[in-house]
Amino acid sequence: MLVIVKSGPDTAEGKRGVKLARDMAADLVLIQNGAYFAQQERLGGYCGRAYVLADDIRLRGVKESEMEMNIRIIDYANFVDLMSENDKVVGMF
Repeated sequence: MLVIVKSGPDTAEGKRGVKLARDMAADLVLIQNGAYFAQQERLGGYCGRAYVLADDIRLRGVKESEMEMNIRIIDYANFVDLMSENDKVVGMF
């Protein structure tokens, strides 16, 4: 299962999306303002696989040195591949 989060860490929607991914042991893709979740200590104990779109972290000024170590930076082609490879895709929170 793949959960897509587009809302930032300061929103109820963003927090709900991350909680769903954690509770369901799903992979997480952070897009748009959700890219701010990639910053250190923003995911609140999420320990699954997480991805963030390269363009979204660049546009928001998030540096790789500020990010959690286990988050993989992907491009749009990788994002499409992830959606097609998963049997369930839930979003956008």
